[in-house]
Amino acid sequence: MSEPMSDELLSAIADPAERAEETTLRPRRLLEFIGQPRLKEHLEIMLGAAAQRGQAVDHLLFAGAPGLGKTTLACIVAAELDVGLRITSGPALERAGDLAAILTNLDDGDVLFIDEIHRLPRAVEEVLYPAMEDFQLDIVIGKGPSARSIRLDLPRFTLVGATTRSGMITGPLRDRFGFLARLDYYEADDLVAILVRSAQILGVPLHADGASEIGRRARGTPRIANRLLKRVRDYAEVRSDGEIDVETARAALALFEVDDLGLDKVDRAILHTLCVTFAGQPVGLSTVAVSVAEEPETVEDVYEPFLLKQGLIRRTPRGRVATPSGYAHLGLTAPAAVASLFDRD
Repeated sequence: MSEPMSDELLSAIADPAERAEETTLRPRRLLEFIGQPRLKEHLEIMLGAAAQRGQAVDHLLFAGAPGLGKTTLACIVAAELDVGLRITSGPALERAGDLAAILTNLDDGDVLFIDEIHRLPRAVEEVLYPAMEDFQLDIVIGKGPSARSIRLDLPRFTLVGATTRSGMITGPLRDRFGFLARLDYYEADDLVAILVRSAQILGVPLHADGASEIGRRARGTPRIANRLLKRVRDYAEVRSDGEIDVETARAALALFEVDDLGLDKVDRAILHTLCVTFAGQPVGLSTVAVSVAEEPETVEDVYEPFLLKQGLIRRTPRGRVATPSGYAHLGLTAPAAVASLFDRD
């Protein structure tokens, strides 16, 4: 059966109790997984067919924003097939030998999950090619003129890759996956269902209107929905009667600076940078990142997708600009130049 979540994947959770809690909130079977209906149907067919044949399922690549369920689906694949699960990440595999050590310790049918697979070093990626296609591993023994290469047979395993930047995956690696799927942001109804399930696991009295309020501000992301639920639970236990209704949810989310659209402090800082600091002028990614004290990759992968989806900012060839909706969200009026730019669209 599947192994526990690795420390790398749960490093964002500081408290050990919350690490265990985060693990328990993950669905363990495909039937428990909420949302992504088309992807669920595809996986159901693929896993069922592989189980009937008694073979490993094809290599899978999941792409999408952080928190949409890529790691959860990798765990579900291993659990549904009743095989072992090994978890690592692209940045952790610094040398080809690191990957070789993992591959040679797999059992037949095991699932190897590589998070952030687009960050694999090129030398490590090239080791994967024969491993994925032929289930063989090329090893060089010795150095210089006496060096020789031997090829080891590997068990038939399933590689599950996850990426937040599918465009950075090289063509040769992408082509070796038998199934590629992109996870979409979740609908509000799906997030409410996820919150109800999580509240039952956590033993939190959650009213329907409270679940709707939290789900509406969760940015279409289950991980954020569960995080907000925990924070609202803390507020309800300390400042209220322990039950989460709409009034308690609104008061708690206001305290934690999550507004009606689900924007947090950093989101609003990005909008403020575009609307006020640079007064509507196009701004480069690195400049935005410095202004809000975040890494450029974090701004681009975590914050920008939702701001773009909500129509609050836009990427242009010259840089990022706020839309009239972005100005309105801050209670500002867009300059005439900005308004005319979007009127032409």
